[in-house]
Amino acid sequence: MDRLQPLRLGTRASALARWQADWVAGLLIRQGVAVETVPITTKGDVRDGPIGAIGSQGVFTKEIQAALLDDRIDLAVHSLKDLPTVPVPGLVLAAVPPRATADDVLVSHGAGDFDALPARARVGTGSTRRRAQLLYRRRDLQVLDIRGNVDTRLRLLDEGRYDALVLAAAGLQRLGLASRIGQLLPTTWMVPAVGQGALGVEVRADDMRSRAFVQRLDDEDSHRAVLAERALLANLQGGCLAPVGAFGRVTHGLLHLDACVLDPQGTRRLAAHVTGPSQDAEQLGRRAADELLRQGAADLITAARGA
Repeated sequence: MDRLQPLRLGTRASALARWQADWVAGLLIRQGVAVETVPITTKGDVRDGPIGAIGSQGVFTKEIQAALLDDRIDLAVHSLKDLPTVPVPGLVLAAVPPRATADDVLVSHGAGDFDALPARARVGTGSTRRRAQLLYRRRDLQVLDIRGNVDTRLRLLDEGRYDALVLAAAGLQRLGLASRIGQLLPTTWMVPAVGQGALGVEVRADDMRSRAFVQRLDDEDSHRAVLAERALLANLQGGCLAPVGAFGRVTHGLLHLDACVLDPQGTRRLAAHVTGPSQDAEQLGRRAADELLRQGAADLITAARGA
């Protein structure tokens, strides 16, 4: 394959997915690599019902991964929080570019602070992880399901159907909607999703041309942090939809990983923290998972699957 032949980049058609794809394409183009984007519709792009009702893991990624395996595209950009931890034979996560903020945020018209929300405020989220942590923090809230892209969710808030939303800071920032952020929720109690704020670039394992170009985008600290988080989730066998939070970050060569598992109703919370050399990222993730399993995490994850 000629160097000048464009790399075909598969992306979902949503505004946020296109932003992510265009951002990665821009990084490659600045290095002299030609890129062609290929829109792909996935099972996760439905409009109705809670995300958990669509199916199991990979609702945003399976069709794109199939296109990779079928050689219809050369690389795919995923939100790492949506990418299942079970490896797909023939594919490899070739790069994790510098990670954006992993925080969740409060978006509300009437309160700029979570603790200032009135009793029984209607808070919208499509995430079991956020729901459980919101209820663990405040039992008085009405935590309601919400679906749709970011613009749809904001419109439903503006129409008065919810008093507040909890969304990922990175998504709002990437879409130029940072002005809607009322509060960054502290990661001490709202632990982010595994991989939140990070993008992953996936290629075929045997496509050495694409792999060589893509690996130039890799940020070692970001990659190791999400490797630890993903190893934790894989060892818990939690899946993308379980009420599991994890937040890894590397400082001065040390990786710090905080993790939690909750029951779906937010009545019980288990927590673990590990620190170690960043090159031992996956081992650290497994250590944190083992600690949570010793505390009874398997029962909470099983309860979440039946919720």
